[in-house]
Amino acid sequence: MSGARLRALGLVVLIAALSALTYAQLRQAHSSTADPGQRPTLLLLTSLPLVFGESFSLEGTGSPALTALQSSYRVIPISVTDPAELAKGRMLLMAQPQAQRPDDLVALDKWVRGGGRLMLLADPMLEWPSQRPLGDRLRPPPMFIDTGLLAHWGLRLEAPNERGAMASKLGGYPVLTISPGRLSGSCNISKDRIAARCRLGRGRAAIVADADLLNVERLGTAGSHNLEGLLAELKRLE
Repeated sequence: MSGARLRALGLVVLIAALSALTYAQLRQAHSSTADPGQRPTLLLLTSLPLVFGESFSLEGTGSPALTALQSSYRVIPISVTDPAELAKGRMLLMAQPQAQRPDDLVALDKWVRGGGRLMLLADPMLEWPSQRPLGDRLRPPPMFIDTGLLAHWGLRLEAPNERGAMASKLGGYPVLTISPGRLSGSCNISKDRIAARCRLGRGRAAIVADADLLNVERLGTAGSHNLEGLLAELKRLE
């Protein structure tokens, strides 16, 4: 084969390789905007106004946090961690949840150990503003109500010594937290003690001692990477 033909053949192979690479990059770039039915399911249990505002009106529904989650997942809100609700998916984000019944906590522990993936935002000093009066059942709890779940997993959650903003890391991204707690125990604890990653049976759980990091509208530019950190941590759980 002549040199000219070899060069032509090499050019064809190079173009084909570049086309394949470009196609793969485009697929990756558009994966977040794929049909919701093709995205992995993420169960969402929260007391925070992420899906609806506190007024539950149809105007201005949804939050930046929800939008970010929906870019990568098919989000299904649930209200309890009973077996029927947990059977809807294998990944769950619990963000400052209301107290769960003892039998539902047992179901959650069994679900995780059976292969479930859980990300729990457990804030011992929530600073999220609310117009609902104290004692209102729909108001987010001012502190994570731990009825023994964390201790069962070998963890301890402590309230902060001081209130205020604190720079942390989540999913490899710099994030801004507000009055975060501190975690300790037998799981893999981050250096700043804001996060714990646990292997439980065939499943895994990531616990973060702050939920205010989701309130990016209030945090401004200082929290510009918060939702990227959240998504990266969820991806790590997958």
